[in-house]
Amino acid sequence: MVLPLVITLVVLLFAWPAGRTAPRDVPVGIVGTGAASQHAVEGLVREKPGAFDFHLYPDQQDARAAIENRDVYGALAISAHDITVLTAPAAGTSVAQLLREVGQQLADRAAQQGAAGPQSSAKIHVTALDVVPVATEDPRGVVFSSAVFPLTICAILIGAFVSTARGLRRPWHRLLTLLLACAAAGLGAYLVAQGFLGALPHDHLATWAVLSLVLISISATAAGLVRLLGHGGLGLSAALMVFVGNPFSGAGSAPELLPKGVDHVGQWLPPGAGASLLRDTAYFDGNGGSGHLAVLALWSVCGFTAVMFGRRITGRAPGATSGATASGASLSSLPTSGAASPGRRHTHAHAHARRNDDDGRLRTLHAGR
Repeated sequence: MVLPLVITLVVLLFAWPAGRTAPRDVPVGIVGTGAASQHAVEGLVREKPGAFDFHLYPDQQDARAAIENRDVYGALAISAHDITVLTAPAAGTSVAQLLREVGQQLADRAAQQGAAGPQSSAKIHVTALDVVPVATEDPRGVVFSSAVFPLTICAILIGAFVSTARGLRRPWHRLLTLLLACAAAGLGAYLVAQGFLGALPHDHLATWAVLSLVLISISATAAGLVRLLGHGGLGLSAALMVFVGNPFSGAGSAPELLPKGVDHVGQWLPPGAGASLLRDTAYFDGNGGSGHLAVLALWSVCGFTAVMFGRRITGRAPGATSGATASGASLSSLPTSGAASPGRRHTHAHAHARRNDDDGRLRTLHAGR
């Protein structure tokens, strides 16, 4: 009965955030404070309560700067005759599409209400401008969002290998191997994502470093949990990173489109923080990435500490058996058949000679008395 419950929980964790995707306090800029802008904000608040967190900017230049600094996902510049939608598909194609739809809805509603002044039949023009576009080879951001899950799996495999390999006896050997493996895997992921698919076109060295750091934070956590808890730590790390961190990461859409609470949980786990930091580094010159970098660094340091001192904390190596169990295993490995081994025959012969010699001494002493 446990396995069906686990499967049901896993399906729920993956399907629930995807099935409840909707805007929740998405930061959006509003250019100007004119009557048209005020009417638009009031209408959006009334029709979509809690969907947007509006920020006012005096002109489009300031709104563009806010988008590039990752303060907002986009902005709406609204006048009596046209609406300009400033988007950043690199921050999330889903949010960019949402803002375009909102701009068109505002235009349609304003035209119906005669907001265009005396020419009420005139159509309000909607213009969409991509301030920070995605790579032309990945216009929908599919490559970017698809990379999070395999990175998580590969990182856990690296952590499992490092923590269980018999050739890595010293803790610093494990850490060095983990760092080298993650750096090599991060380079391979970058060569595929950018060199082959062209999905990460900017800041090559920094992007490779972020990919490696994501792998390090997850693999160090997995290796540290194995050192602390034994083989159960591997299952715990997989459940935490794969079944919680991956669906809660918001890599395929945006954290603000996930259910409340899920967005915060996902951004405090390496998959979500890593996906956000990768966006910030590859497209926004690292703007807005300090918090995500701190999260990855914290998980990495905790994992390193557990790898280095996990055996001292628990008092025994993972998988170690007690003295009684070890003794029982040794006794059970001895031959049980009637034919004794040469070593045992030699031992029995020596013991028999000692008994005969002792009997002779006893008889001599008894005769002397």
